[in-house]
Amino acid sequence: MSSHHPDITAALQDNQNVLLEETQSDPACCPAPGGEKAQGGSPRMESQGAAVLDRQASSRYFAALDSSVGDLRQRAQGLIDRLNDSRKEDHTVMSSFRDSLQLKVSNLAEQLEERLFQLYSLHNELIQERLQELAEVMERVRQAEDELQQVCHTVEAAYRDLCLQPET
Repeated sequence: MSSHHPDITAALQDNQNVLLEETQSDPACCPAPGGEKAQGGSPRMESQGAAVLDRQASSRYFAALDSSVGDLRQRAQGLIDRLNDSRKEDHTVMSSFRDSLQLKVSNLAEQLEERLFQLYSLHNELIQERLQELAEVMERVRQAEDELQQVCHTVEAAYRDLCLQPET
């Protein structure tokens, strides 16, 4: 019996105890301890009484067994329900974690984008300053070119004047 579930073993033991009490308290069925069988019973009645007792014991045994099986089913269903509830809770926690993580990543991406725009703006200002300086330098170069060209024309004109003058 030790291989049975403890609940089933207990139910079997209870059934045996009840059967033993009923058979010991019924003098028509069985002799009292140390006594004789009750008077007036025929062998056929004894056989029928034993069959009734067997059916009652069997019926009680199966009722206890059904009860034990039902209890096991309820406990198993309870475990399954708790497991499913735990999985739902895990899913809820993971969904919440994912949402929280997405929000944080989104906020960090926005901050990074803002910082990039600030850097772009700063670089644009620096580039604008350099372009302005370049434009000023290019203007001075153009002016120097113009002056140089004017000097070249003046030197050329002076040279021509010197070359065309008669020798005296």
